[in-house]
Amino acid sequence: MGTGVRNKELMTELDERGLIYQSTTDELGKLFGDDSLTAYIGFDPSAASLHVGSLLPALMLARLQRAGHRPIALVGGGTGMIGDPSGKEGERSMLALDQIEANAAGLKAQLERFLDFEGDHGAVMVNNADWLCEVKLVDFLRDIGKHFSVNQMIARESVRPRIEDPARSISFTEFSYMLMQAYDFLVLHDRFGCTVQAGGSDQWGNIVSGCDLIRRVRSAEAHGFTIPLMLRSDGRKFGKSEGGNVWLDPDLTSPYEFYQFWLNTSDGDVTQCLASFTFLPMADVRSLAEAREAAPEKREAQRVLAAEVTRLVHGDEALARSEHTTEVLFGGGDWRDLSAMALSEAFAQSPRSELAADALGTDAAGLVALVADAGLTPSRGQARQAIRSGAISVNNHKETDEQRVLSAADLIDGRYVVLRRGKKSYHVVEVGK
Repeated sequence: MGTGVRNKELMTELDERGLIYQSTTDELGKLFGDDSLTAYIGFDPSAASLHVGSLLPALMLARLQRAGHRPIALVGGGTGMIGDPSGKEGERSMLALDQIEANAAGLKAQLERFLDFEGDHGAVMVNNADWLCEVKLVDFLRDIGKHFSVNQMIARESVRPRIEDPARSISFTEFSYMLMQAYDFLVLHDRFGCTVQAGGSDQWGNIVSGCDLIRRVRSAEAHGFTIPLMLRSDGRKFGKSEGGNVWLDPDLTSPYEFYQFWLNTSDGDVTQCLASFTFLPMADVRSLAEAREAAPEKREAQRVLAAEVTRLVHGDEALARSEHTTEVLFGGGDWRDLSAMALSEAFAQSPRSELAADALGTDAAGLVALVADAGLTPSRGQARQAIRSGAISVNNHKETDEQRVLSAADLIDGRYVVLRRGKKSYHVVEVGK
């Protein structure tokens, strides 16, 4: 993995990108600049994949490593059994142990894409279930719990709203989460010399508690900082599409859908996204911002953003496929030039049906029947009307002949036909062997 900014310039870089929200010290830059240090960020295994919201802290670890520090990625296999109350309206459903372990394995595989585990500053991957599931309750309460003031705990922003509202409440289980995360920091301090914890802005109280615990128990200095919560320019939470979370797992969000998510970034958000989610030099980010101001219709900044993040998460091959698919689908290309994989990614959320290969050229492959059977119209009569009016397309070519019958020449990669009604209602017909 290549080096980025020099160690002493890291704080300037993070500030310029808008990636520091809170810090336990006013001299965070000096802390980063003096010597190589070890820092950690925790990731919640409540799902088998990271999502776009998790990408920001993952890239923060990569930025620290590129500046000469050693990152620790902690997967919360133990704390995941409890649930972090931060930012939650109510008690989270408990996951089974085997599900948490499977999710943790999935997160580890994804984090390995961003971090280098070799060399002097090689990253470390840990699972806090390795120590939290082994600790004895009485020992934990005696050695750790005595250092926490309940008065201070209930004043934390992650806890106070839940206590003040009886309808939301908070169990003792979730209330204890703060002690467990603080204990994580202490364990990593003892085992790896970790002195810095980072996390999202909702983790501030937990991070401060860990710093306090290390100071009380080890008489040592530890610090933390938070990353701002990413919000769209319209105030909505960043990282969700109309279909929900945008995942890093290609089986949950296809590389094409992932590429399109970034390509559709609004003009008001694209500059901050370039600064936050890419390793482009800030001089390049500013140049793209200027280009956007001069010619917003070209959407150059969005294309660069989509390419950079898709390459980072899914690799060059997936990026090339996504770019080609986008050009074919929206640039007037022949959809029959698409591969089966590209089509599957592009229409991953569209309904599908099957058609026997020997039905091609027969009444069973008639466009009227296919449109109605696909549910694009309620009946065959309305299918005929939709075709005559030009509302139906086959592989992006408008059809007005209600006698149209599909043949092998219509197939994409020898297997698929895409029907569309209007602008957004798609249906994929898969032709069997």
